[in-house]
Amino acid sequence: TKVLKLEHSGVFSKLLVYIGSPFFILANMLKVDFSGDTVIGLLLACLIYAVGVTIFYFLSIVFSIVRHDDPIEKRKKSNMMRFCEIFANNGFMGLPLALAVFPDNSTLMAFLIAANIFNNIFMYTMGVGLTNDGKSKINIKQILLNPVFIAFIISIPLNLLNVKSYVPEIETYSGWLNNLVTPLAMTVLGMKMGGIKFSAIFSSKRMYVVSFAKLVLFPVVGIALTFLITLLLPSERVNLVLCAFICFATPTAALASTFADQNGGDSQGAAIYTLGTTLLSVITIPLLYMALVAIL
Repeated sequence: TKVLKLEHSGVFSKLLVYIGSPFFILANMLKVDFSGDTVIGLLLACLIYAVGVTIFYFLSIVFSIVRHDDPIEKRKKSNMMRFCEIFANNGFMGLPLALAVFPDNSTLMAFLIAANIFNNIFMYTMGVGLTNDGKSKINIKQILLNPVFIAFIISIPLNLLNVKSYVPEIETYSGWLNNLVTPLAMTVLGMKMGGIKFSAIFSSKRMYVVSFAKLVLFPVVGIALTFLITLLLPSERVNLVLCAFICFATPTAALASTFADQNGGDSQGAAIYTLGTTLLSVITIPLLYMALVAIL
């Protein structure tokens, strides 16, 4: 309807990143029962994500072949395809999706939050290397001062010290702001979709290659890997598999366009792949989930 234009999305994104997401993490981490299995599960969730992304990094080489006369442009386009195949929209879509479908599963939320932290670490290291062709240095400050990471670090002692029993307002207040995540994330996504023609998305052959890798092949590989790793902790198998499903099956990371703009990458490709995988995920996520439920 053009009531909210693309240039307004920055304010909504900041509300989501600096208020909604941190309080989402705080609200859900306060509910977690830190048993021995939960702690091991958190470590395994990080391991699964780290190993999965490493595998995807090498597999993406096969699904990023670009023909172009200019070698620099060729490398830019190829690297952006790889970025969009590897990194998922865990923050803006994965967490709201989990909140909507599994609202009372605090253990799953904890696993997703841990995996999301690793997602940010890999994006600001491996992802930066892909989008800037290895020219600029990795900014450790951006990793350590990320709102998601800070909220996670703060929430653990608050949980272990059972602060909510002495200050119940912290749980109430974080619960209110936690509710911002889903509507804000979907609004930002809608504003981005409103700024690009659908014909530009679906006429791109590379978009279908990226979508196949990101939405079908890599999630299957990631979930298969998770089944193997969960042999170490059968009691949390379902939660870890669901965590891997949400982490790997969600569409391309919303930061793809931002990274491309900041580092001189393929901005047009980033926008097309992000929105294309987002639209197609409406089909692929339910189908993969039904197949997963049948297996579990």
